[in-house]
Amino acid sequence: MRTLIARTTEDVESAMQQLGSAHVVGCDTETSGFNSKVGRLYSIQFSDGDLSVLVPLSEGVGMGRFAELLANTAIVKVFHNARFDLEFLSAGGYVITSVYDTMIAEKLLTRGARQSVSLADTLYRYFAVDLDKSQRTRFTKKWDGIWTEDLVEYAVSDVVHLPRLMQEQREWLNKLGLSEDCREQFCNAFGQDKVTYDL
Repeated sequence: MRTLIARTTEDVESAMQQLGSAHVVGCDTETSGFNSKVGRLYSIQFSDGDLSVLVPLSEGVGMGRFAELLANTAIVKVFHNARFDLEFLSAGGYVITSVYDTMIAEKLLTRGARQSVSLADTLYRYFAVDLDKSQRTRFTKKWDGIWTEDLVEYAVSDVVHLPRLMQEQREWLNKLGLSEDCREQFCNAFGQDKVTYDL
């Protein structure tokens, strides 16, 4: 896996050459809190499973052409708990289409099993991946906004697994006859205009 911190126009162009042609891209954000009305959007991360990109918005870097990726209906954007990320991104004026939410899908797949659907627990069940969430507490309003190596590694550790998780979930949804139910839940949660793909 390669990781790129997109600070320059050249970085963005290099990343978009690969991510812009992907069919599925994992997405995640880091924020100063849980309320988009008072919180700040510190970064957005993208990954196709091979290349992971962090856009350090907290350093004054703009979204640039990544806004095109978010709005591209041909690219499925995979989030875990998409409602949270979409609130912050929408508050920033960004348009997001073709949304897949691994948390909603996992709730449907584990319905009645009383299993946690947190990303950490979900990734451990599927891939035996053990996420370290200890860095999360550093993202407060008092954070200096500078991305250290440890913080970058933490931020991309989530997003890199999302495309593969979506693939695994879709296989199970199809096997269990739950694909249409899942699509309906996505439409109810985000609006039909944000679910422009087939499960």
